[in-house]
Amino acid sequence: DYREILNRKDIDAVIIATADLWHARISMDALKAGKAVYCEKPMVHQIAEGAGVIDAWQKSKKTMQIGSQRVSSLGVLKAREAIKNGAIGQLAMVVANFDRQSALGAWEYTMPPDASPATVDWKRYIAGMKDEPYDPKKFFWWRNYKEFGTGVAGDLFVHLLSGIHVITDSKGPEKIYASGQISYWNDGRNVPDVMAGIMQYPKTPEHPPFQVMLRVDFISGNSESGGTQFIGSEGVLTLEGDGYTIRHHKMSKAPGIGGWDALETYPKQMQEELMKAYNQKWSAADQKDQSEPDTVFRAPDDFNADLEHFGHFFEGVRNGTPVVEDPVFGFRAAAPCLAANDSYFENKIIHWDPVNMKLIH
Repeated sequence: DYREILNRKDIDAVIIATADLWHARISMDALKAGKAVYCEKPMVHQIAEGAGVIDAWQKSKKTMQIGSQRVSSLGVLKAREAIKNGAIGQLAMVVANFDRQSALGAWEYTMPPDASPATVDWKRYIAGMKDEPYDPKKFFWWRNYKEFGTGVAGDLFVHLLSGIHVITDSKGPEKIYASGQISYWNDGRNVPDVMAGIMQYPKTPEHPPFQVMLRVDFISGNSESGGTQFIGSEGVLTLEGDGYTIRHHKMSKAPGIGGWDALETYPKQMQEELMKAYNQKWSAADQKDQSEPDTVFRAPDDFNADLEHFGHFFEGVRNGTPVVEDPVFGFRAAAPCLAANDSYFENKIIHWDPVNMKLIH
């Protein structure tokens, strides 16, 4: 019973690493008990739970950090700096993915051989839900069931959005649509093992309007891979691990002539006159694309974003310093991902108010 831990006076802080359906409940109880809280992502199981957690945190005045360690990644922080300094021009699109090709990657974890109703407190696990018989898959493989977890969107989209929000200073998208299917892992799960999401981010004082395209594939012939590309008007920043590569490319000043346009269908004399006028207006330098050598950043080998993220939390507990991923940030990253689930199951576009953190019906 987690409440036994919350009642102890010798405990200052707790880490919540339960199935998603317990995150909000335990977080609010812990804050009310005067504990600092580190809650794994996603912060909540349902969008409707977000306001309650934020309210409990604000009233408690305790430290609370959400556990998406990408927020503390040195690669993410340096990428933010590069994009803010204009390294890729104006941002237009972000494309990000997590690909996996294994049973463990698809959340089919090893179950203990002695697991049974005698060793698992099933009744406590499903407390507050409709009663149902003990099912070891729903306990040990809970991510595969929407009643207990949040699927690929809540588990992995949220990592991608957390990094995107740090880099862009965004509060989130205003439209979310997702589709997917179960392509391979027919193990009883009721969430997709292949999912794609499209999110529209509005123009704000912090960033231009841009699109986000997310993909998770649990049976990918591309093996285990993942990355995020920030595509701008003058280059592409590819974020991988704790580093990035920027491929710089600027359009030529000259608009171009010939090739794909209709020039070659014109009479020969007209073509010559047009080419002469074009070359008089645009110098040879103006007609060339402008490119630079790639810019590469890699974090030091001994840097560990997981440790850094926990370190920020511990500093907050000890000294009261602000954390890097408080519940407001955590909810703004989680809610669009949970909305992606709603979009998938309801087959419709979900409208979201990222400033006020509310669904628009």
